[in-house]
Amino acid sequence: MLKQRVITALVLLAVLLPALFYESPLPFCGIALLLIAAGAWEWGRLNGCAQGVALAFASVCIAACAVSWWLGLLTQSLPLLWSLAGSAWVLVAAWLLRGGVAAWSLYPRWLRLISGLVVLWLAWLAVAQARFIGINFLLSILALVWAADIFAYFAGRAFGGSFSRGKLAPSISPGKSWEGVWGGMIGVLALALFWRWVDTHWAIGVPSLYTHLGRAGWLLFLIALVFMAAMSVAGDLIESLVKRSAGVKDSSGLLPGHGGVLDRVDALLPTLPLALMLYAALGPK
Repeated sequence: MLKQRVITALVLLAVLLPALFYESPLPFCGIALLLIAAGAWEWGRLNGCAQGVALAFASVCIAACAVSWWLGLLTQSLPLLWSLAGSAWVLVAAWLLRGGVAAWSLYPRWLRLISGLVVLWLAWLAVAQARFIGINFLLSILALVWAADIFAYFAGRAFGGSFSRGKLAPSISPGKSWEGVWGGMIGVLALALFWRWVDTHWAIGVPSLYTHLGRAGWLLFLIALVFMAAMSVAGDLIESLVKRSAGVKDSSGLLPGHGGVLDRVDALLPTLPLALMLYAALGPK
């Protein structure tokens, strides 16, 4: 398993890193589109679609992203769209997590598919816009999710159950603890402070998300980071909820040793649109 994970990770890095750091954002946007299409196929399968229907669903997702690309949305400021997307994520996430695993299968399949299509389209549009804004900006969003996940894992292993009586969401993801969530938030805050310091002293091109947030003052800076860390957890839990409803451990086997694409990007699905919402609210520097 470890060997598979390492090999898969190296292959992904060999493809993603050159595209990410290429002078033009277009190769990265194209690879991101392929990954989102794979995630759309997984979403169809998780929601009971046959192979052909799931492939058709992935094709519709590709078409939606391609039309957005053709219309020039990747370089347009879309404050209303990101505000609506961010607000919807907060409300819908709270609704779904409150309903739990049992409620998911009760929603009509067409509604589950359309909601998945919108979520995946928004995530692709957000990651593409973030790359057009700047590599430093995009990396700071990705690193926020990575830090939240890594610190949560180690804090949960070290302190899980030490300070809280119950698990975070035992019926959805029994392994997650409140201590892990708090550890993830502390990790995100530490990362943000360090990244802002680097931005200030070395001015790496376009400022990071953290430097943009810092323009709103320390209080809003801290609130925004805690909020985004919390929403990354919500994205992870919602994907776990869908998988548990489908009775599977991984969204697919497309990434040997890692599961599926959705398993790797679940926490990014809410945080990418929220980052663009905050960026649009503050405006480019």
